[in-house]
Amino acid sequence: MKLEKCHNQSDLRKAAKKRLPSPIFNYMDGGSDDEWTLKRNTLAFDDYELLPRYLRNIDRIDLKTRVLGTTLDLPVFLAPTGMSRLFHHDREVAVAKAAEKYGTLYSLSTLGTTSIEEIEEISSGPKMFQIYILKDRELTREFMQRCKKSDYDVMCLTVDTPLAGNRERDLVSGFTMPPRFSLKSLWSFATHPYWAIHLALNPDFELKNVVHRVDKLGQNGAMSLIAYVNDQLDRTVTWKDAAWIAEQWDGPFVIKGLQTAEDAKCAVDAGASAIMISNHGGRQLESAPAPVDCIVPIRQAVGDSLELIVDGGIKRGTHIIKALALGANACSIGRGYLYGLGAGGQKGVERALELYRSELLRDMALLGCTKISDISSETIRHVAGIHS
Repeated sequence: MKLEKCHNQSDLRKAAKKRLPSPIFNYMDGGSDDEWTLKRNTLAFDDYELLPRYLRNIDRIDLKTRVLGTTLDLPVFLAPTGMSRLFHHDREVAVAKAAEKYGTLYSLSTLGTTSIEEIEEISSGPKMFQIYILKDRELTREFMQRCKKSDYDVMCLTVDTPLAGNRERDLVSGFTMPPRFSLKSLWSFATHPYWAIHLALNPDFELKNVVHRVDKLGQNGAMSLIAYVNDQLDRTVTWKDAAWIAEQWDGPFVIKGLQTAEDAKCAVDAGASAIMISNHGGRQLESAPAPVDCIVPIRQAVGDSLELIVDGGIKRGTHIIKALALGANACSIGRGYLYGLGAGGQKGVERALELYRSELLRDMALLGCTKISDISSETIRHVAGIHS
């Protein structure tokens, strides 16, 4: 499927599915357990209606918003996702360049297959680094020091992965990292020659930001890197550790993975300037609430003391508008751009961002809003009780 024939995020998903071997696509696309939370993340937006106002001058629509200490051209940015090399040979570089072109923020994962420094070299746009508090606290400190030297704007601490969720699709598809041919997956790799050829030409799947630590231990290979990182996930992390990150970074600081008002209050006390309301794309705890449903109680609990970023299930411009109307400051997307990356590299990511942008421009005009600050609680209502 050609990118210009992709008219929405579902089309990009179909294009990525055609381009990628089954184990790779399902690793991107899947969630945990029965994938109820994965589905609910998007379906929850259907519980809200937008209330348009007419006879307003909508000749010019401004999508700019200020969040995380920087002004973005869109109220949506690119969330951290690990191992982008799986989905396209241009890796995180393609994503960062697309984000810069569209004037929005790019987030690099600790589990990225591109280094902190390389992203700084190829992109002058705003950048965020996603971090874990590892057993090796010096490595965590090193990440922050490297980000400061490379002029990253924001630090993001992920807190919802003390261990990996039960991602059964990976067990069924035979996914491994790095990708390996097996009797179970050989046919899928063989029938996706574009991806397979680039695997042969460039088989480098190293986690670039931790590889030096594994080398010091006398190990090598991507599996050793994955094992090292998994072993470094620390189940003893508390809010005191989050406060330590805030103190060490001393800049815009986001905590990613919170879903309750109680934890949002703890984030304020720990020194966070923002939180990403997220259930890790439905990949961790099954039956966790949809992020859009968490906005109102969290906003009521913290007032204006935190910026709220909604992450999860966002497939349409109207989804972004609904999140903003409920009290979010911005949204972030993961699969929303990974489908584009898998479908066509940088051009695919740009197509994904253009779809969000064009939908936002049209939807805001139809809503009677000319700037982001026009979107408010008066713009939305909950469907429950209205159509009963």
